[in-house]
Amino acid sequence: MSKPLLATLLGSVALFASLSPTKAQQAATIQLPTLSVGGSLEAEESGLHLNLPASTGSRLDLTPKETAAAVETISAATLRERGYASVNEVAQRATGFTSNAAAGNGGSSLVARGFSGHGSVMQLYDGTRLYVASGTVSFPFDTWSVDRVEILRGPASVLYGEGAIGGVVNVVSKKPNPLETEHELLLELGSDLTRRAAASSAGPLGGKLSYYVGANARKSAGYVDMGENGSEAFTGALRLDASDTLSFTLSHDTGHQNPQKYWGTPLRDKQLDKALREKNYNVSDSDIDYLDNWTQFKMDWQLAANLRLRNNAYTFTSNRHWRDVESYLLNPATNQVTRTDYIEIYHDQEQIGNRTDLTIDSQIAGMKNQSVVGFDVNRIDFTHINNTPYGGTSTVDANNPDAGLFINQAGTLPRHTSTVQQYSLFVEDRLVLNESWSLAGGLRFDRIDFSRDDLVANSSVSKTFNAFSWRAGAVYNLNRDTAFYGQYATAVTPVGGSLLGQSVANTQLELSTAEQFEIGVKQDVFGGRGEWTLAAYHITKNKLQTRNPTTPTVVEQIGQQSSRGVEVSAAYDLSDSLRLEANAALLEAQYDDYTQTGGVSYAGKRPTNTPEQVANLWATWRFAPEWKALGAVRYVGDTYSNDANTAGQGGYFLADLGLSWSPVEKATVSLRVLNLFDKVYGQSLSADKWVLGAPRTAYLTTSIKF
Repeated sequence: MSKPLLATLLGSVALFASLSPTKAQQAATIQLPTLSVGGSLEAEESGLHLNLPASTGSRLDLTPKETAAAVETISAATLRERGYASVNEVAQRATGFTSNAAAGNGGSSLVARGFSGHGSVMQLYDGTRLYVASGTVSFPFDTWSVDRVEILRGPASVLYGEGAIGGVVNVVSKKPNPLETEHELLLELGSDLTRRAAASSAGPLGGKLSYYVGANARKSAGYVDMGENGSEAFTGALRLDASDTLSFTLSHDTGHQNPQKYWGTPLRDKQLDKALREKNYNVSDSDIDYLDNWTQFKMDWQLAANLRLRNNAYTFTSNRHWRDVESYLLNPATNQVTRTDYIEIYHDQEQIGNRTDLTIDSQIAGMKNQSVVGFDVNRIDFTHINNTPYGGTSTVDANNPDAGLFINQAGTLPRHTSTVQQYSLFVEDRLVLNESWSLAGGLRFDRIDFSRDDLVANSSVSKTFNAFSWRAGAVYNLNRDTAFYGQYATAVTPVGGSLLGQSVANTQLELSTAEQFEIGVKQDVFGGRGEWTLAAYHITKNKLQTRNPTTPTVVEQIGQQSSRGVEVSAAYDLSDSLRLEANAALLEAQYDDYTQTGGVSYAGKRPTNTPEQVANLWATWRFAPEWKALGAVRYVGDTYSNDANTAGQGGYFLADLGLSWSPVEKATVSLRVLNLFDKVYGQSLSADKWVLGAPRTAYLTTSIKF
């Protein structure tokens, strides 16, 4: 990032902050997003939601404008309007986020602020973290029963524990509605024989009970050969309002997926051959199957006017299966693809946990003070079954591959089990000094007991990790519409990104540590017709696994990685019928100290699959009473596929178009075309192959509420 560009962006803070609303604008009523009794965003609200409480950036239910961090919210109405059917589609359109989703690994791996993978960008469901198993998180994936997706950019260990250096994606589910009954149906047809059907219902049951139930099913032939895929999801919740101050909610989610069994397209002379775009080099009897179940029991009790007690007990199980050939190498001279790594893996994972917190509103020397104290505990049991060492090899024609059958030389057997027992204490506080200034901070201590049993060698290893993280920040309200903030935060993460997937060697290492400095501004402008935010940050991660430069066979934990950048987001109503929304991120990311096999230093190199420029633009035009058009443009900067930064992909643009018709108030028919210009691009890159993004696709969708 050039210094003049950085100076220009930071200078814009002063320019926009100086915009003082006119008397007429001050008198205008600003329509802010509100929460319904069920905890949902109002259906037609869009924008940045700077004045709506967002639980992901703080446990104190602060609005983004009150929070000393970069927080954004994407509502269910926005998800429907833009046609996002998966959580990954939503998250990678957040400010500065991109996808690093290796096909078949849950499809939810993301890159944010220069850090990638599930160990750096954490995924939550209703504010509860899902522990990563061997690089895979497969739930939640579907957006039908999602009320909103909240994004916290930057370190979040003080809120959610180890991990989350780059950010957090929190999927907030729809809740029972005790006030009114509403039903919704959706039918969709699309390219590649895509079919989708969904239904939901919510409302009171009489007395003190209310409910929500939603179901969704999707099937597709996929955009590569043998690309058949599908999913089914179900959500059910029952709420009991025992009194005006006490409620209980029991919910259960089930998700089943059979993702597209595609592991990438091999490169020809390190370049993509577009003629192979639709080829799939997997075997004919390949299989990818995920079954996830998530049950929660929540209590929310307003003990007194200034005391609120919340508890969430939950259990999560995930059963996953892969049977694929995953590595491909194209020989240009013979036009043959050599296939290796015939891999079969089973995951059996169970997570049981509980989180309790007490929120206290008080006064300190006449100043308003909010604080929350609490604890959470988790136990995660994980069994890894596979056919190591991965054997098998075959050769097929690049243009006409004969799929063949799976080869299993080693036999699929239970190889190891891992157990994580986690205990934490946390506290967060916000002190309002006056109308202009507020201070906020948080502390968290985690104790993590890890054990791994090798079922083949009949050996075991265990270790206890102790982690302390904290953050401190301040918010300055220049006026009613403008808030400046600054924050310092620390974070911790396991080497390799996953405690459950720790190798025996890595259990001897400490947790990696990180720190972030961040400043920013958030503002409503032009009498509430527009909103914008700007954030600038610097993150340093230490204790990376690296090799001794003089003795390359010796592995040490002395490496360092850093990133710095600027992020901007904005939403503006140009008129009653035309709205623009945009976000952009500029980044400098590099390894500061990183030496690998052979003693090769990659200091100064950018991490793989990490673009330094990302931007999104949406325009919504209601050109007639019943008609609305939507256009979107996305830019992703150049990306490297190796640590040496000698190969990769140039920057690219994607464009989407949509048209919707609402003949009556609660019925909509929409036509969307994604990747309008049929751009061929890689969404995840490695040295020998790219996992390609979807080609041009079209969807016709009908939705009805009643």
